Amino acid sequence: MAWWKSWIEQEGVTVKSSSHFNPDPDAETLYKAMKGIGVGSQLLSHQAAAFAFPSSALTSVSPWGQQGHLCCNPAGTNEQAIIDVLTKRSNTQRQQIAKSFKTQFGKDLTETLKSELSGKFERLIVALMYPPYRYEAKELHDAMKGLGTKEGVIIEILASRTKNQLREIMKAYEEDYGSSLEEDIQADTSGYLERILVCLLQGSRDDVSSFVDPGLALQDAQDLYAAGEKIRGTDEMKFITILCTRSATHLLRVFEEYEKIANKSIEDSIKSETHGSLEEAMLTVVKCTQNLHSYFAERLYYAMKGAGTRDGTLIRNIVSRSEIDLNLIKCHFKKMYGKTLSSMIMEDTSGDYKNALLSLVGSDP
Repeated sequence: MAWWKSWIEQEGVTVKSSSHFNPDPDAETLYKAMKGIGVGSQLLSHQAAAFAFPSSALTSVSPWGQQGHLCCNPAGTNEQAIIDVLTKRSNTQRQQIAKSFKTQFGKDLTETLKSELSGKFERLIVALMYPPYRYEAKELHDAMKGLGTKEGVIIEILASRTKNQLREIMKAYEEDYGSSLEEDIQADTSGYLERILVCLLQGSRDDVSSFVDPGLALQDAQDLYAAGEKIRGTDEMKFITILCTRSATHLLRVFEEYEKIANKSIEDSIKSETHGSLEEAMLTVVKCTQNLHSYFAERLYYAMKGAGTRDGTLIRNIVSRSEIDLNLIKCHFKKMYGKTLSSMIMEDTSGDYKNALLSLVGSDP
């Protein structure tokens, strides 16, 4: 399934809205899960005491510390209760739970989760609490801040989102970080990589018309051949222009014509003509055009294959695709690698982190 057809397919969704949803009990469950049931009664006692004593006298009965943090409770944190609530609610419902949590307990839910959890499990749960576009804006911002740039994260997001989604991500980025996403990408990258990323950000591949001009497709294929295989060196801008400004349906026809002319796939030509992050960006455009679900299956597989786990890639793709097409990605994963996504997660992760991931992924295809 090509990328422009995948927004949104209900059969692909692993995390759906909970029926008979009420955010208030969910918020209370999370509150109790993080500090035990005893804190709730302490808070009620504190509120009652407020009518009889000045605020300065309440320090000893407040369940919140002097700096506004919940005091420790022997019951500890019930991670499974947090998993049961947050991985079984849609993102929209999670936002309602966060609002109820603040109304009932006067604290920001995400910040409270951060203070209670740690490590990869914290990273996953906090990712679930971001509205989708704000989460992707955060991932892009984190990929560029500090020393070094995680080009793979930027390429993945920009090459696989639609024009409307990119517009919303850019809006969220500017609201949250006070700067232009396009300008930050230009400041953080250079050369042909900068050009292809800025070009992708324009979302020019979004024409969903099924009409393809065979003559133009053939001309584009010939131009790609002339820009690479036919000459010594490579005309990178020709590749960038065609890959980033033509519709997906048109590109599929171009790839077919190209293979007839060059006697090799467009992917093989890109691998032989380019290298590094530019090669990765061009190949990602091709893969997302051909089959978006296969592309994300590959991203998830290589996040876990070999020594170590690329947890950022694993978390980002499971969280961001869970309400779009993760079920379909799972099917492609099994076909491509002969094992299920959940079985690989079980082998490669552990503890609450593993349990939360498996809950988001759902049953095997």
